[in-house]
Amino acid sequence: MTIPRITGVQLSESDAGPLLVLGPSLGTSSTALWSLVAARLADRYHLVAWDLPGHGRNRNVGAGFTLAELAEGVLGLVDGVLAERSEPGGSFCYAGDSVGGAVGLQLLLDHPDRVCSAALLCTGAKIGEPSGWHERAERVRRSGTPVMISSSAERWFADGFLSRHPEVATGLLHALQDADREGYAQVCEALAGFDVRDRLVEIDAPVLAIAGDEDAATPPALLEEIALGVRNGQLIILDQVAHLAAAEAPEVVAELIDEHVSGRPHRTGPDQRGPSDTLQATYDAGMVVRREVLGDDHVDRAESAITELTSDFQRLITTYAWGTIWTRPGLDRRSRSMITLTALIARGHHEELAMHLRAALRNGLSREEIAEVMLQSAIYCGVPDANTAFRIAQRVFAELDDA
Repeated sequence: MTIPRITGVQLSESDAGPLLVLGPSLGTSSTALWSLVAARLADRYHLVAWDLPGHGRNRNVGAGFTLAELAEGVLGLVDGVLAERSEPGGSFCYAGDSVGGAVGLQLLLDHPDRVCSAALLCTGAKIGEPSGWHERAERVRRSGTPVMISSSAERWFADGFLSRHPEVATGLLHALQDADREGYAQVCEALAGFDVRDRLVEIDAPVLAIAGDEDAATPPALLEEIALGVRNGQLIILDQVAHLAAAEAPEVVAELIDEHVSGRPHRTGPDQRGPSDTLQATYDAGMVVRREVLGDDHVDRAESAITELTSDFQRLITTYAWGTIWTRPGLDRRSRSMITLTALIARGHHEELAMHLRAALRNGLSREEIAEVMLQSAIYCGVPDANTAFRIAQRVFAELDDA
């Protein structure tokens, strides 16, 4: 086992009160990310944050490590703090953003008797795809962390935050620029191998999952998966917040963490949404996109045909297919239509294909471009499948011309 050396940073003047451990996001320092939250909690908690290898005050960069090994390194730091508090082997509260949240999940799984509660911000039980993390690791090893500044600024902050709070954003981006390239790359590789989705049910401790509604890196669906997967979870979504909630909304985050650690019920206001509100908001967003892509007539017919048997299925499709996937910002609707057409051709879903041919036209594809998709499918899916697709397309186009 390779356990990295972790450096701690005390963010409260006193060690009185419960121990609350704060974990960082990739590319940030704990001070830049958590200082504004800490200023609001320091009179009630002993706040100790930690820095990733090669980040912030932690200039220790050794061999690579897994997320589980990173969590062991954090626990080693915490054990030292607890010993100084005359509480050897005691429990502690935890809050972490992004990879810091992933470490929180790992601690909850590997040391369930040590973490009394956890607030997990802008994270996931699996974050991204391994190939993407490996590509990023190699890019940073080759060019250094400054190469990530532009893309990180887009991921980290909600629209308008940079202009409203330039001093906060600048501090975080400076921390990224100063991070060691090898330390950054090693964290990327640790995230590539992290996936505890099938173990969430093992977690008993109270978990508060906090999502940003503008977070494309770890969208609210990932936090919802955590909140629903653990045995005692709650989800809060913050409006006008992206990936660094602790820096973007410190007052709200501090209040939520304080309520969670103390056991007080969470209040939902105009900038907070609870689990049922979240599902409804996702469903509503999905219905908007569904109508824009498929057309009001189609959706109205489908809705009028819903029965007691099919109602739950229809709500599932609208919430998760349309509200979670089609609303993602990573691809435009033209691209999603091309992918969908190809998949339907390959699987022989002819009724759905006819529906999505009409949707593709609504999403801006021309008939000539649709023909190109079907020609491409002939090579990679099979000529008979493409032949059927062309026949269906001719029928759909003729019906549209006659309408």
